[in-house]
Amino acid sequence: MVTRSTHHPPSDTESILTVSLLNRQARSLLEHNFPAVAVEGEISNLATPASGHWYFTLKDKQSQLRCAMFRNRNQLLRFKPRNGLQVIVRGKLSIYEGRGDYQLITEGMEEAGDGALRRAFEELKAKLQAEGLFNDELKQEIGTDYQHIGIITSATGAAIKDMVSVFGRRFPSIKLTLIPVAVQGGDAPAEIGNAIRLANSLAKKLKLEALIVGRGGGSLEDLQAFNDESVARAIFNSELPITSAVGHEIDFTIADFVADLRAPTPSAAAELMSPDQADTYDTLEAYEQQLSYSLKGKIQELRNSLQWLQRQLKRPDRRLQQHAQTLDRLENQMGRAIRLRLQQTRNEISVQRRALYASAPDSTFKVLTGKLLTARNRLQLGIKTKLDKQKQQLAEFTRGLNAVSPLQVLARGYSITYNENGHVIRESQRVKTGDSIQSTLADGVITSTVTDTSSS
Repeated sequence: MVTRSTHHPPSDTESILTVSLLNRQARSLLEHNFPAVAVEGEISNLATPASGHWYFTLKDKQSQLRCAMFRNRNQLLRFKPRNGLQVIVRGKLSIYEGRGDYQLITEGMEEAGDGALRRAFEELKAKLQAEGLFNDELKQEIGTDYQHIGIITSATGAAIKDMVSVFGRRFPSIKLTLIPVAVQGGDAPAEIGNAIRLANSLAKKLKLEALIVGRGGGSLEDLQAFNDESVARAIFNSELPITSAVGHEIDFTIADFVADLRAPTPSAAAELMSPDQADTYDTLEAYEQQLSYSLKGKIQELRNSLQWLQRQLKRPDRRLQQHAQTLDRLENQMGRAIRLRLQQTRNEISVQRRALYASAPDSTFKVLTGKLLTARNRLQLGIKTKLDKQKQQLAEFTRGLNAVSPLQVLARGYSITYNENGHVIRESQRVKTGDSIQSTLADGVITSTVTDTSSS
């Protein structure tokens, strides 16, 4: 048999690579073209050496892919991977140059199914944020001086035990009321929302001042009840201030963003909403010391006063003599003052008596009576004088009237003649034969018929 060799000697222009160089170039090519990929598959051949790095194979029904996740990244995971677990890994493609193995350098990992939940979480977060449910200016202030706090969580979970323990250690006088609810599962969102509304309706009756809503840690699916829109709106509409205490420090839920305060853990919520009784004891001790210093100063001041008084009372007989002389002097002064005051009072009484006599009613009556009689006499005299004067004037007017009165003329034999219309007839031409006329005399009236007229 004749065979032909397939080996070709290198040409002068052909580049010869080392294995290391080839692997390095291949690695650079992969990392440049696949800087970030997300791959879903099942974990197998998981190895966790003492270095803390993880090595595993990601496979599906037809293929597999080597993966490496270094310690600085796997420490951030919230769950522990295991063989057979379906996961989604994110990272960049590379080559391990030492063996020329094609592998995925894993930057992050989540259980399969969390991806959809995570997308729904981000969509709801964006929606509620756009509506203003996360606005800081709408949040109520959370204090540390509450007397009664309501806790909405599972009655059997570790969260309630941790919070009761912390409150008991820090400030056991705070009253706690548990409103038990399911914290995961299909019924959990409705129960949590109803519990928040119930607490608000009973706030005045129970004197509730604030609420804690939360649970212990878990996967994204476990915490899904606190990513529900109905729970978020119940928290936002609550009149009681609410602290969200869901999961561990690295867990964030929609409830955290809506609540008035986000606590990283349930225990932390109890820490944030209670004063430390040790601080209270320190304050009381400071007050006690301050009071002690004040009392000591007051006692010393009183001692000094007492010592001064004691020095003043070394010769009580002299002090008594001085007081006796002072009393005598004051007695004399008081006697003179009393006598002077009595004399002044007597003088004032005498003046008032004279004034009273001068203004007595009988004297006033006599004076007024005299004035009245004088006024009456003057009035009578004035009336009489006025009447006499009026009588004289009337007589003069009467004489003047009589002088010009037509009655006086008639009394001397004259008469006044009127026609039928009552008009005075001054001329004979004003009447004609047959007219009826009336002649007024001093003592009566004569009615005549004209038979003839003549002119003078």
